[in-house]
Amino acid sequence: MISAITHITRLIRAAFVFAREGVFGSVDPSLVPPPGQLALKLARLVERRGVKQGPRISRALTRMGPAYLKLGQFLATRPDVVGFNMARDLESLQDRLPPFPQAEAEAAIATSLERPLKDVFVSLSAPVAAASIAQVHRGEVMRDGIRKAVAVKVLRPNVASRFRRDLSDFFYVAHKAETYSSEARRLRLVEVINTMSRSVAMEMDLRLEAAALSEMAENTRDDPDFRVPDVDWDRTTHNVLTMEWIDGIALNDHKRLAEAQVDLPDLGRKVIQSFLRHALRDGFFHADMHPGNLFLDDAGRLVAVDFGIMGRLGMKERRFLAEILLGFITRDYRRVAEVHFEAGYVPSHHSVENFAQAIRAIGEPIHNRTAEEISMARLLTLLLEVTGLFDMTTRPELILLQKTMVVVEGVARGFDPKLDIWKVADPVVREWIERNLGPAGRVQGALAGGGDIARVLMRLPDIVQRSVAVLEQLETMTREGIRLSPESIAAMGRSEGRKNRWRTVAVWIIAVTFIGILIAVRNL
Repeated sequence: MISAITHITRLIRAAFVFAREGVFGSVDPSLVPPPGQLALKLARLVERRGVKQGPRISRALTRMGPAYLKLGQFLATRPDVVGFNMARDLESLQDRLPPFPQAEAEAAIATSLERPLKDVFVSLSAPVAAASIAQVHRGEVMRDGIRKAVAVKVLRPNVASRFRRDLSDFFYVAHKAETYSSEARRLRLVEVINTMSRSVAMEMDLRLEAAALSEMAENTRDDPDFRVPDVDWDRTTHNVLTMEWIDGIALNDHKRLAEAQVDLPDLGRKVIQSFLRHALRDGFFHADMHPGNLFLDDAGRLVAVDFGIMGRLGMKERRFLAEILLGFITRDYRRVAEVHFEAGYVPSHHSVENFAQAIRAIGEPIHNRTAEEISMARLLTLLLEVTGLFDMTTRPELILLQKTMVVVEGVARGFDPKLDIWKVADPVVREWIERNLGPAGRVQGALAGGGDIARVLMRLPDIVQRSVAVLEQLETMTREGIRLSPESIAAMGRSEGRKNRWRTVAVWIIAVTFIGILIAVRNL
């Protein structure tokens, strides 16, 4: 009870901040039941005078602190939960907070690395960027007698305890919502918060971000158009991440891109094809590919930074994605529908033909049009409507992928308004399908299956031995019956007695209730 009161008190404070920032003023009263309409009227009474129009939700989340700010960023990737209009508002949410003092940062780095700062870095600048979880400094290290520039990322002090407190409130709301709402259960709100919790936990261990950098470096070492910064593992711990400093042109710096005479349509192609290769080929992709996190180096390669939010796809999901994209490209809507059923995403009691018809309604309007004529938000809206219509359970990894694709396409469209994402995607998708679903892929799959069979055969003697032991126990039980100790019999008797007492109480309650109803009816 005390825990619930604590949660409710903190949530009331959050609601007050939202009301002060005018968040509830953008809600259509006709869409909520009468009690909700009264609450909206009360919220408008405490609204701050002169509150500005625009992304009110973003202002409120920023005021509430790091965990709420991160929640807003996370929900921007889940339009199936918050709706597309709010998701678009949340996309403008900037993860920028005032930096914490330089002295605190230097002390945290020295403590984490267990060495005096002067023994680790030749120099360390003031913060160049500050976000909800960490801030970044530009430093210099000595390597082979040469000064090298590095980026030093350090966690905010006490950020973990603040996140734990606010995440417990989010879990409380999600559990209550799933208890009383079938739609909340379909959207799996508890799993949504679980996913966010895991993501935040990984972001707050900078060794894991370094590992993500290292993994993607291995995956992309032969890619001509993409690379990631090198990690300085000797200067990386749980609270500190040191990596190569990138001096390239940020993709949101259009002036410098123009001055460098960059081939912008080709840059748009690189962005889309690099992302699709990572998602399909590697099953591991950067899930926050906005222009501020992408640079163009002197060799014309894309360089990604900030690996706090990453996405993973298993082979099943990659096959699903490849066949879905190919089905839209070739207009084979029947195959797109079949893939949904084969993956188990749509319950088998639905009709493949009806689902294919729904997919056709999504695919046909986008064909033979350039990216500037295609509303990806509308496309995703239709997909999610189909999801609900055919009882398709929400797949967080696919939603994150779809949302990232929208962001990536938006970045590419900024460089080439006439870019057709389907034509650019076609060679990457076909290459993956030929390699994994063609003859060579089938042979490789058969070899992998043979390896699985070999492992099972190696364990066969152990499996047989355990099976014989179980059969012998069953035979003994059949011949002699099940023997219970006196203590077990007594415990069962006590348990049955309690059940009988509760059954008696329940019968009396039902009887009294029934008599009360009869009396009330007679008095009418």
